[in-house]
Amino acid sequence: MSEVTYSGNEIQLVVFKLGREEYGVSILQVQEIKRMTEITRVPHSPDYIKGVMNLRGSVLPVIDLKKRLNLPQQDYTDDTRIIIIKVEDITIGMIVDAVSEVTTIDQNNIEPPQAVVGGIAADYLSGVGKMEDRLLILLNADAIIGIGQEVKAG
Repeated sequence: MSEVTYSGNEIQLVVFKLGREEYGVSILQVQEIKRMTEITRVPHSPDYIKGVMNLRGSVLPVIDLKKRLNLPQQDYTDDTRIIIIKVEDITIGMIVDAVSEVTTIDQNNIEPPQAVVGGIAADYLSGVGKMEDRLLILLNADAIIGIGQEVKAG
């Protein structure tokens, strides 16, 4: 396998869709991407927590990212994926509508988040990436997962 080298100003992102918008999260936080699987509901958990799933013997909490970000809900499709991300010691699954690509963006093309972008509070954003003819909303996985500590499996 060949190593990929980047200039110090570029970051690699996993790009995914929620509704019609494109979002990105750092590839360094992504462990894997899975097809939708059976999720066991957990009683008395917040509504954005879909439940838990078994990933090779580990029980992981799974959040519905659309619910977490207060976006309109849609039925799951064949394109629906669970992105497994890890921040510090917390591993969690995020349900997204589709994963579209892995891309690289120069940090000079990332604007700081405004107070609200597309109805999402700035707390959950790390910026907006400008790529040729499109914008990527970059999510702050730390903030999204930080709330997941209350249901940390274990």
